[in-house]
Amino acid sequence: MPTTPPVIREATSTADWEAVRAVRQAVFVDEQACPPEEEWDAHDAPERRGRTTHHLLAAEGGAAVGCARWRAVEGGAARLERFAVLPAARGRGVGRALVARTLADARAAGHRRFVLHAQTAAAPLYAAFGFEPEGEAFDEAGIEHVKMTLADP
Repeated sequence: MPTTPPVIREATSTADWEAVRAVRQAVFVDEQACPPEEEWDAHDAPERRGRTTHHLLAAEGGAAVGCARWRAVEGGAARLERFAVLPAARGRGVGRALVARTLADARAAGHRRFVLHAQTAAAPLYAAFGFEPEGEAFDEAGIEHVKMTLADP
């Protein structure tokens, strides 16, 4: 079990993107049976990466173990999404580190309102950062989710 926090960086190279894609494939498509056509969308297009959509990659010992992405949405909020941690890396703080870094990057870009669709099992993770549930649970890609929001004072 690693004693150092994961290294989290924006995915900027082709190799980084391939690592992000491999993590999402393993977690969402393979493990959680999310249909590929729902997992991959226009926000993953090469012309959006690093411009309108920011992908983050978490690594331990040089190996990819997690990822996330964020993007600006209507109204000036940042939408945080596609948080994934490989099963072997779970329980070591990778998810917490990804949420913290994603929020920090979106705040550095000027955002003060944040929204995400949390898998209900992961809602406590986001609640620990101050996210609050909004509305009823709903199905997204065959998995129960809840909309959560956070606004900085």
